[in-house]
Amino acid sequence: MTRPINVTILGSGSWGTTVASLVSGNTPTLLWSRRAEVAEEITSRQTNSRYLGDHRLPASLAATADLADAVARADVLVVGVPTQGIRETLEAAAPHVRPWIPVLSLAKGLEQSTRMRPTDVISECLQGHPVGLLAGPNIAGEILEGKAAAAVIATPDPDIAASLQPLFSSVRFRVYTNTDVLGCELGGVLKNIVAIAAGMADGLGVGVNTSALVISRGLAEITRLGLAMGADPATFSGLTGLGDLIATCMSPRSRNRRVGEELAKGRTIEEAVEVLGQVAEGVKTARSVVELAHEHGVDVPICEEVDAVCNEGRTALQAYRGLVRLRPGSEHDAG
Repeated sequence: MTRPINVTILGSGSWGTTVASLVSGNTPTLLWSRRAEVAEEITSRQTNSRYLGDHRLPASLAATADLADAVARADVLVVGVPTQGIRETLEAAAPHVRPWIPVLSLAKGLEQSTRMRPTDVISECLQGHPVGLLAGPNIAGEILEGKAAAAVIATPDPDIAASLQPLFSSVRFRVYTNTDVLGCELGGVLKNIVAIAAGMADGLGVGVNTSALVISRGLAEITRLGLAMGADPATFSGLTGLGDLIATCMSPRSRNRRVGEELAKGRTIEEAVEVLGQVAEGVKTARSVVELAHEHGVDVPICEEVDAVCNEGRTALQAYRGLVRLRPGSEHDAG
């Protein structure tokens, strides 16, 4: 008899908990929370009220606040903590992680101090492990409500991705594979910044035409940077590129879009984040993305305007005035 595969998810935020709920329908699953009270609530009451309101979680899903025990059990490890907390968490977990087990990232940001992508941070902390990511246009609340969605498992080794597919798939959650880890990861990083811009657009009432301009030109920025860094251009028209961008820019549940809407009301970035009450990766990633783009000689005017709002005190209205002053050239050029 084949032993079941044990999956551990690190991070009990909205997306980490949602992924854990999906996986628990297929195989034994353990969710690690930094907060003992959250772990207790998930295990005993099948809710995570802080992040998911009154959504019911599967009775088969267990949670713990014991990091060492959680990772020691894992045959597959999923890292769902915010990007800026990955290194600290994995440095504490590393002595307890079994050799060679695959590790998937759920994070969509860049480490501020190094500008490293989450998969690179994981590879550095857990050397010798196959590392990839799970990403796509996934709004946690909709998935918990049973609405259809899809995602991509991206790993350099297609056989590993194929072996992981059944663990994350369900009737309403389709999982594809991709070997372009760089492209899939960059799409998730940059779409959060564009979503802040899209939220500002709607908050300012600039109209659907302008929102469409922001999304389409945002995709152009994502693609330009991806190509400059060596990603596959086809990736950016897929689930982790255009798909994730549309979902994050359009959904009223998108944390980054909601930050943009609050900024359009005249709130400071600190006030907007406080109102949100959760991590919006685009806020902490904007400056790192702009620096990375400049390093590769790529123009990213939308990201630059969002960075100025997040880090230099520019208002949402000033950001949009800056964008409309750009002189357009060919659609396939920068700007």
